[in-house]
Amino acid sequence: MLTPSYFAALADPTRFQIVTMLARRGRLAVAEIGREFSISAPAISQHLKVLKEAQVVLVEVQAQQRIYTINPEGIRDVEQWVNEVKQFWEQRLDALDLLLQEEVTQSNTNSSNNSTSIPRKRGKNHVK
Repeated sequence: MLTPSYFAALADPTRFQIVTMLARRGRLAVAEIGREFSISAPAISQHLKVLKEAQVVLVEVQAQQRIYTINPEGIRDVEQWVNEVKQFWEQRLDALDLLLQEEVTQSNTNSSNNSTSIPRKRGKNHVK
């Protein structure tokens, strides 16, 4: 299930870069991830811990190594959430578009009805 912590985990630039790297390169060991950054190994481990707790990544232990991958379930949850938000706004914008089209049509109808009988301004000396 998608939670705000998922997005909070991605809000940090280093964690975002880690996730991008995992998306492009697939499964990576902590050491491989750490080589790409100029921060300490404990800092990388802390970033990976946050990503794991937010369910952004999965970890698999192989002998002495921890191998990280993107959590496909988390990606599906984000995709579903984005689609729901997109559908909501598409419906709202479609309704607004329809309303504006009706307004334009109504305005055009009123303009064409008034064009044959343009009201004239009457001055003070007008005789009936």
